[in-house]
Amino acid sequence: MSSIDALFERTRSENRAALVGYLPAGFPSKDLSIRAIETMVDAGVDLVEVGLPYSDPVMDGPTIQAAADVALAGGTRIRDVFDVVKASAATGAPTVVMTYWNPVERYGVERFAADLAAAGGAGLITPDMTPDEAEEWITASTAHELSRVFLVAPSSTDERLAMTAEAASGFVYATAVMGVTGQREQTSNLAPELVARLREVTDKPVGVGLGVSNGAQAHEVAAFSDAVIVGSALVRCLLDHDEPDDALAALRALVADLRAGVER
Repeated sequence: MSSIDALFERTRSENRAALVGYLPAGFPSKDLSIRAIETMVDAGVDLVEVGLPYSDPVMDGPTIQAAADVALAGGTRIRDVFDVVKASAATGAPTVVMTYWNPVERYGVERFAADLAAAGGAGLITPDMTPDEAEEWITASTAHELSRVFLVAPSSTDERLAMTAEAASGFVYATAVMGVTGQREQTSNLAPELVARLREVTDKPVGVGLGVSNGAQAHEVAAFSDAVIVGSALVRCLLDHDEPDDALAALRALVADLRAGVER
């Protein structure tokens, strides 16, 4: 059983959704990104997504783009991402990397899988990699016992939902809205239907992301999903505060609110 499988077994026994938190490695700095992740886990995040900063995102909204720009300007490289993963995994929280596929391909798929596993990483989320194009990654991830988290969207056909769920491990990432990432005033009304369609083809855990920004929304999403995924709202805590202590305090307060939401 992988660390992600064990996490979902535990949260299901506790009759709650898991709380998943995303932050880019190297933002606002390498050291502060590690402190921020440690703060998130201490405040209640169950699973950590470490973002690999990318210069040409197609799915990220302005908040995460701004954070990635800061990380890249600070010199963040893939080696730094693995250092952040190692520190995150040391907290005891299963830790995955979220990245577009080009950096993995340039680094070397087998090499990336080996180094991610060596850092204690539990898997990889690949927003622009579909299972029917992922033969090399499926081979490498299997060899290094890494989870493969693929994305589905409201526009996915039933056939594609089934194919994606079959190839995924750890959990299936359901993007709750069409469009780029970012905080929203309300959660998508497409999300429950998408999760229900996934339930028809798989019993693997389903995490819902894109838009959750507070405990009330987390509670709403937790009612029909296995995991509530939060990114932009957490990043915003660090963007909005110049002083590290203030940023971490804001982050801790938000995570506490989100965790209370998934437990209500």
